[in-house]
Amino acid sequence: MSAGARVPRRPGGRRRRARELALRVLFELEGTEKDHLDVLAYQAADSGVAPDTVAFARTLVSGTLEQIEAIDASIAAASLNWDLVDLGKVERAVLRLGTFELLFEPSTPTAVSIDESLELARTYAGDEAVPLVNGVLGRIAREAAPR
Repeated sequence: MSAGARVPRRPGGRRRRARELALRVLFELEGTEKDHLDVLAYQAADSGVAPDTVAFARTLVSGTLEQIEAIDASIAAASLNWDLVDLGKVERAVLRLGTFELLFEPSTPTAVSIDESLELARTYAGDEAVPLVNGVLGRIAREAAPR
């Protein structure tokens, strides 16, 4: 694909594309000192997504980073057999994004947060990541206050 070429549209709505964009940003940011808004702007331009999609992705990325300690603590408590550092980078980013939505985005239904996270895991980490993501997010959802 040439530089500046638009990424073909995938099935799913704008919020799904925003979650994909947020995942790409969180993945790129891990282990760096890059500014999340710069990375978001670059990834958004590279993907050719609409402004409202970028706005939702910004909410997801900024919120995840602002709440990272609480998110990581929740993931660690729900991960029965894994330490967060032992997870793959993609799986960790998916779990962080899904946990942010479960705990801090009450307007998103629990089932939607989990289903979208499972799709991201399947697409970007493979089918083998789905049971892990489902189990961890399911435990977090059960422990969270009902919506």
